[in-house]
Amino acid sequence: MAMHKDPASINLRTKGMIARFVGIVAIALGFVVGIYGLEDTGGPLMKTALGLLVTGMLAQGYALYCSVKHMHKFKDQPKP
Repeated sequence: MAMHKDPASINLRTKGMIARFVGIVAIALGFVVGIYGLEDTGGPLMKTALGLLVTGMLAQGYALYCSVKHMHKFKDQPKP
């Protein structure tokens, strides 16, 4: 009894995993750039760090949305 896998569901799960990875990397880079930006008070590094942090948080939010949407589709599938 093989379960039919919906390509849209797999695609949604893949998008969520990619968004989670991008979010983790962007947040980590934002903290690293922010630490360097503390030494250079007048430079653009702090704005870059804040941009990376916001990008990472948005990517994590999208990953959460994809996870919830995937679970919702998984829950609504009929039982064989």
